[in-house]
Amino acid sequence: MTAKAGAPSACTITWDAIEWSKALAHVRQLQMRIAKAFQQGKHGKAKALQWILTHSFYAKLISVKRVTRNHGARTTGIDKVLWKTPSQKMQAALTLKRRGYQTQPLKRIYIPKKQKGKLRPLSIPCMVCRAQQALYLLSLEPIAELNADKNAYGFRPLRSTADAIAQCFIALAPGRSAQYILEGDIKACFDSISSQWLINNTPMDKVMLRKWLAAGYIDKGRLYHTYDGTPQGGIISPTLLTITLSGLEQVVKAASKPGDKVNICIYADDFIITGATQDVLEHKVKSAVEAFLNERGLSLSQEKTKIVHIKEGFDFLGMNIRKYKGKLLIKPAKSSVKRFLANVRETIKLNATVKTEELIRQLNPKIRGWSNYYRHVVAKDTFCYVDANIFRAIWRWATRRHPNKSTRWIKDKYFRRYKSKNWQFFAKVKDKQNYVTFLDLMEASKTPIRRHVKVRSEATPFNAAYHDYFNQRILKRLRDKNSQAELDWWLCWWNLLSSTQMKEKRKDRVVKSGLIKA
Repeated sequence: MTAKAGAPSACTITWDAIEWSKALAHVRQLQMRIAKAFQQGKHGKAKALQWILTHSFYAKLISVKRVTRNHGARTTGIDKVLWKTPSQKMQAALTLKRRGYQTQPLKRIYIPKKQKGKLRPLSIPCMVCRAQQALYLLSLEPIAELNADKNAYGFRPLRSTADAIAQCFIALAPGRSAQYILEGDIKACFDSISSQWLINNTPMDKVMLRKWLAAGYIDKGRLYHTYDGTPQGGIISPTLLTITLSGLEQVVKAASKPGDKVNICIYADDFIITGATQDVLEHKVKSAVEAFLNERGLSLSQEKTKIVHIKEGFDFLGMNIRKYKGKLLIKPAKSSVKRFLANVRETIKLNATVKTEELIRQLNPKIRGWSNYYRHVVAKDTFCYVDANIFRAIWRWATRRHPNKSTRWIKDKYFRRYKSKNWQFFAKVKDKQNYVTFLDLMEASKTPIRRHVKVRSEATPFNAAYHDYFNQRILKRLRDKNSQAELDWWLCWWNLLSSTQMKEKRKDRVVKSGLIKA
């Protein structure tokens, strides 16, 4: 068998014997070269490097690994094929080729939206289509990152919602900051992007892109053709959205003057724009945004797009941002608190007869995840409110299980005294050494509130000048984070290729995450 680009002969290795750090280093080097060539205006060279990367065997291995390890790895497409065994994964990497590749229609499913009664359509590609998209995403992402707006935070590596909220604080907290905010929401964003615009403006293999955009989908046994949009559920779709919205910040700034106090913060298809007056946002900014979106086949949702005063406040990314007597406070949105408590109550209700240990193991990840999301804002009172409501739900759960027992008996069975707390919900469990220990229900109010330091707006991991900066950010994040927390894909990627100091500090955790073997 002929050796593939950038890798040893495939017949000499097995899936379990792959040196993933070496494969990642090879792909990362090509990505950095693509970014550097594009930044220098050498678009022909960047295109040639993209071709090399998408034909690299190491890149194919990483693409297959990525789609077999993400959250959708157990969801099949219309062909009902999954890659589970090492031999299946290796065979998939060996057969991942551009020549002869034909897309298959996507499988349409529906998931509930935040709005009650509404459903969001998701289109699920087959495994081979996911792997092809992951492969070409490796070559597209460096250029998409360089072109992205500085204050765009959604679907970008090493950026988060916490960065977006921190940007809102920076723009709105000063006493002389803008008083009006345009809340923007793009209507059916993924489904409405002009396919022709994407083909003309996306710096990647046009043949492959055309195939994905025209793949169509199957819903209830019927085939539907797609003429516009990129499917929600495709691994490359978020990056295509980033490319589509790149330039919005520049358009908004060009439509205003410095005295208009215009700032923008974008996360996926949601954005906010500040302005000194309502007139500035209504007549200057909004018209410029609409013209920008119309060129790309998009439009603003009239239901969700509105202009508000900072004293009224607004909800953004699950936060309520509002000024009280001139002081900006960012709190968990009431709607988010309501949804979370409804979810917790539903979980408790559905587990009316399970063991206490099982209930706690189901609730703890929910409480931990929700409280960690809000740990950077003014959330202490909300955390206490949430704990009180969860306690009431737990107490109802316990009393319904034992309707003939006294309050004292129920308290002694399900609650224990821990430090200064008399009502700690717990279960007795055995550890690995077979010793009896206590498993306690987590409390949101015990989550420490810490201010998030926003990522530099111009920083990108595809610019070597910011590598030390990201190293320091990640090290700090690890010191503040639970050592058992799972690393996301980009952090694993970064760890394997960073300095010796980073490797030493994080080797154990990368091994635990399962990305490489010890």
